[in-house]
Amino acid sequence: MIIDDSNTIRRSAEIFLVQAGCQVVLAEDGFDALAKIADHQPEVIFCDIMMPRLDGYQTCALIKKNQRFRNTPLIMLSSKDGLFDRARGRMVGSDQYLTKPFTKDSLLQAVATFARQPD
Repeated sequence: MIIDDSNTIRRSAEIFLVQAGCQVVLAEDGFDALAKIADHQPEVIFCDIMMPRLDGYQTCALIKKNQRFRNTPLIMLSSKDGLFDRARGRMVGSDQYLTKPFTKDSLLQAVATFARQPD
C-alpha cells in the first residue's frame, strides 16, 4: 500500500512495484488508507509524513494500534531527512524511513526486507 497525497509519488511507486510483480493499493491520505486497509490487508505499507487531514505520524499510529495490523511493516516516506523526523516515526511504530525522492532500488529493497517470503 502506498499512502501519499502526491499523485506523482503514488504513481511512480506503483510503477516500480508493479514492474517488480507486486500488487499495489493506492491511498491519497490517511483516511483513504484506513478505509482501504481492512479490505486489502497489505503486506507492506509506505506512508508519506506530510499529508492534509491526517498526517503520516497519525496514520501510522492508528494502523499500529489496530491488533490486526500492528505487525504490518510500515515505512515512512518524507522529503525531510532529520533525526527528529526519524525518531518521531519510530515513536509511532514505523519500521523504516525512506527519504524522497526514493529510487526504484530503495523501494524494492524495503519490500524485499519486509514482505513475507513465500513458504
